[in-house]
Amino acid sequence: MLVTWLAVRMSLTDFEGISLPLLGRGLLYFPWMVREVWRSNIAVARIVLAREMPISPTIFRVPARQRSSLGRVIYGNSITLTPGTVTLQVTDEYLEVHSLTREAAADLKSGEMGKRICRMEGSA
Repeated sequence: MLVTWLAVRMSLTDFEGISLPLLGRGLLYFPWMVREVWRSNIAVARIVLAREMPISPTIFRVPARQRSSLGRVIYGNSITLTPGTVTLQVTDEYLEVHSLTREAAADLKSGEMGKRICRMEGSA
């Protein structure tokens, strides 16, 4: 919110890209995302503190069902903000993701994050 406020104050925005309904639904998405980041933080901390570092790195693709490029960007950034996962590539059809563990990959493959972003866009 601080960055948005600063960008508006510095006249760096054009007000064409984000609608008020998207912003409002984004406020509903935010608490869920904070919880997911928190859960992933705990999981990664356990891995780092474990004696044998039980990691199983994997690269996989998740479908990009969002209707706009902004939705896909939000999806990719949400994945990258979640500890233990990084978005490597974004296309119109999919996002390529690197995951530290197979459990984190399975969580993303479940599609919950993607569905929530589609709902935020108003497309599902």
